[in-house]
Amino acid sequence: MSTSLKYQSSGSDVAKTILFLHGGGVAGWMWDPVVARMQDFHCLVPDMPEHGCSMDTRPFTMELAANQAAELVRERAHGGKAVIVGLSEGAQVTVQMLATAPELIERAVVSSALLLPMRGYGWLYSPRLLAWMFRLSVPPFRKNEWWMRLNMTYSAAIPEAYYPQYRTNFQVMNESQFVNLILANQQFRLPGNLGKVTIPTLAIAGKREYEVMKESARQLAASMSNAQAKLLDLGEGASMRTEHNWAMNAPDLFAQTIRNFITGSELPGVLHPLE
Repeated sequence: MSTSLKYQSSGSDVAKTILFLHGGGVAGWMWDPVVARMQDFHCLVPDMPEHGCSMDTRPFTMELAANQAAELVRERAHGGKAVIVGLSEGAQVTVQMLATAPELIERAVVSSALLLPMRGYGWLYSPRLLAWMFRLSVPPFRKNEWWMRLNMTYSAAIPEAYYPQYRTNFQVMNESQFVNLILANQQFRLPGNLGKVTIPTLAIAGKREYEVMKESARQLAASMSNAQAKLLDLGEGASMRTEHNWAMNAPDLFAQTIRNFITGSELPGVLHPLE
């Protein structure tokens, strides 16, 4: 089975491959500032199912996304293996890949993967309520520049320079995509077979993120024999949103984290042990 995901390939023709998995509701473009700093590696950046140029690959589920990403590694990664880097929903897909295709992974960076239920958010398990939420919050605002910018900045912490890409993704979002993404995100849980996985894994959560994110990172690291959990602290002026989406808000630090983790060097000082 070949992958149906659309993707971008850049960087070195001979170096180690890094596969970047983006967060929900955006597309591979969210990795642009990090990938620009990693061109001495071979970078693969897919649009995941029901996202960007892969909208026709559906419905979005963690299983489908992980299977398609695994096929991309088999087909395009140098040596048939890759370092997997995932953020938010992409981090959940990375965890799914650790459970189902560990033979394809050299190392994994898992940033802000929700692996536990969020207290008070049980209503997000209802497709009917999510459909109504979509109808109220997306179609009426497809041409409202002010609303889209507000949502981009205060919900997703995406820099203004990426507004054209965000706007395009917002305007083509449909009800199926919206419902499938949120259901998959909220229902995903820590796989039970990770104890056998020995892949070096870095689990990260932001200091200002919800406690459930920190506990998810702790439990992921505890479930694996060669994993570590780190707390990201971007310092004064940082917020829950900027630490969640630090790939776009602190790309130098994010790229340095990946590079140092791959080479076994000391991680940047913004990352502290997550006890």
